Amino acid sequence: MSKVRDNPLPVKIFVGMVSSDAALFEEVGVKLKEMLGDSDLISPAWKWDHTNYYLKEMGVDLKRQFIFFKRLADPGIMPDLKLKTIDIENKYLNSYGGRKINLDPGYLDSARVLLVSGKDFSHRVYIGKGIYGEVTLVYLGNDYQILPYTYPDFKFKEYQDLFKKARRLYQSELESLKSNNIA
Repeated sequence: MSKVRDNPLPVKIFVGMVSSDAALFEEVGVKLKEMLGDSDLISPAWKWDHTNYYLKEMGVDLKRQFIFFKRLADPGIMPDLKLKTIDIENKYLNSYGGRKINLDPGYLDSARVLLVSGKDFSHRVYIGKGIYGEVTLVYLGNDYQILPYTYPDFKFKEYQDLFKKARRLYQSELESLKSNNIA
């Protein structure tokens, strides 16, 4: 018999940011911290040239940075979080009306890295409020495994190492919650 759990385990929230203006990472990071609390892991600003998807809108010399948040959260917040990040993106528009920064919220837990999007596709599942979830990486054995639709940059060792470090932080934070009988 199946049992429904009305309080899922909390997850570690992160936001991936893409922009040609790396100074926006810090500025937008402050806004994200106001919403999500303190961060406990921030990646370097890596070169991001894996597709031409943002070329017309955001230009060349794009960089990506990830920010991970210490406070674990209910995964049910993801649709609202994506809508809030869209609002932030819309505050940073260029003279052509395109975004200066792209924000990709997601979460990780012990088993997966999940991204959310406003765009539907065959491998995405509707999670509410016009937002879709996509499992981008799965953790099996001692490593993340890529999937047929995993974004090219998420296949890089640097990303995988970053997410493994975030996963270790998550597991430690989850253990702390469990020992305090919160999770």
